[in-house]
Amino acid sequence: MTNKNLGGKTFKKSKTSGVLPQVFRLEKPNDKEKNWDKVFSLFIQKQEKYKKLLDDSNEPRYIYWDKFKFKFASDEELTVEEKWYLIRQIRNLSSSEVPVKSEPGPFFKWTRLSCVDEHLHKVDMFAGGRLFNKSSILLPTKRNTLLSRGIIEEAIASSQLEGAHTTRKAAKEFLFNKRAPRNESEYMILNNYKTINAIAEEYKNQNLSRDLLFEIHAMLTDNTVDKSEQHRFRKNSDEIIVQGQIGSEEYITHVPPSENFVNEQIDKLIDYANDVDHKFIHPVIKAIVLHFWIGYLHPFTDGNGRLARALFYWYLLKKGYWTFMYLPISTIIRKAPIQYAMAYIYSEQDNLDFTYFYDFHISKIIQAIKEFENYIDTKVDEKKSIDILLDKKFSLNDRQKQLIHYLISEASPSASVASHSLLHNISRQTATRDFKLLEKKNLIYSKRSGKYIKY
Repeated sequence: MTNKNLGGKTFKKSKTSGVLPQVFRLEKPNDKEKNWDKVFSLFIQKQEKYKKLLDDSNEPRYIYWDKFKFKFASDEELTVEEKWYLIRQIRNLSSSEVPVKSEPGPFFKWTRLSCVDEHLHKVDMFAGGRLFNKSSILLPTKRNTLLSRGIIEEAIASSQLEGAHTTRKAAKEFLFNKRAPRNESEYMILNNYKTINAIAEEYKNQNLSRDLLFEIHAMLTDNTVDKSEQHRFRKNSDEIIVQGQIGSEEYITHVPPSENFVNEQIDKLIDYANDVDHKFIHPVIKAIVLHFWIGYLHPFTDGNGRLARALFYWYLLKKGYWTFMYLPISTIIRKAPIQYAMAYIYSEQDNLDFTYFYDFHISKIIQAIKEFENYIDTKVDEKKSIDILLDKKFSLNDRQKQLIHYLISEASPSASVASHSLLHNISRQTATRDFKLLEKKNLIYSKRSGKYIKY
């Protein structure tokens, strides 16, 4: 898929121009006339050899045939097609069901890989606040800034994944200056920003329900879809399809299930999200399942991707994983839109194997944690150096120091009264006093840009 439609774009058949593209189908190996008895006989005889083949096929990435055929080769014992068949059978035998049901009837399933516990441990250590123990040198105001940064970056990237056309810099300026949206892309970003904040402040304390789904979806799609398409699930007559560009061709990448199936399964999803069965499943696993489930059902005419990612955050915040507010995971996903789209396709088309999607998602969470830790390390070092200089000559409060840190560290440094008050949750009057004091000390200067004053 190209950046034209990151992760796939929802369309109505009636509004597509010309002939509909073909449905994308995964390449499958030619496995006719193979001696499967020989395959299993060799596996029993040489389990150590073929266990390594399995391990190398599952980790560090859980790969499909299109990657497998290049990573492994035929040998005197088995062809590469026979090796793939063996791997798929072992995966199938070692898998267990997840609650996501496919429209044809069977449930999706997954294989709990050996790396799962290690990854979840890393997430739990991060969620436990280890990072902030390590970086206690950071000012409380800096932590608030990091939180605002995480929410803003997530709002922008999640919108860009669904086609919002704007640069990160322009989007941040629009949010910081609290300017009214001028187009659909800006509405998408503002809606995402409002929704993430609403989840953190209010929705995380509520059980999921149809009404809450409708409310979150309406907030995400305000001024971007017709009001008649809010507060209801899509109908068959809406004729919704998901399209995306793969290579140089445009394809249908997902045909959502029927409205009857959605109405039946959405209540199953709600029960799962509310832990009705009281069976413990690690919250990160459940959050990823919810993300995938919404994507598969595609219950609305538009905004399903944003809703899926919002529900992922909702569940984790509900379970006390507050540090995820600092992690804009969509910024990582946005760097890999092809992988994101293919994770859905592999899971749906390769024997309903949810492992592909889980493996993709958890890897992006781990990457987001690593990048955030590196960012914190950099900021801690910067703070030490800058504070030494500031403390020698000036008497500034923590918030004013933080503003200096920001202006020094950003690639295109500028700030406004609106952005300063937003990041630090202070009044415009207090923000203005900060700027005037720093300007008086010749630490910053002001410049008019249209009707706004930037520093």
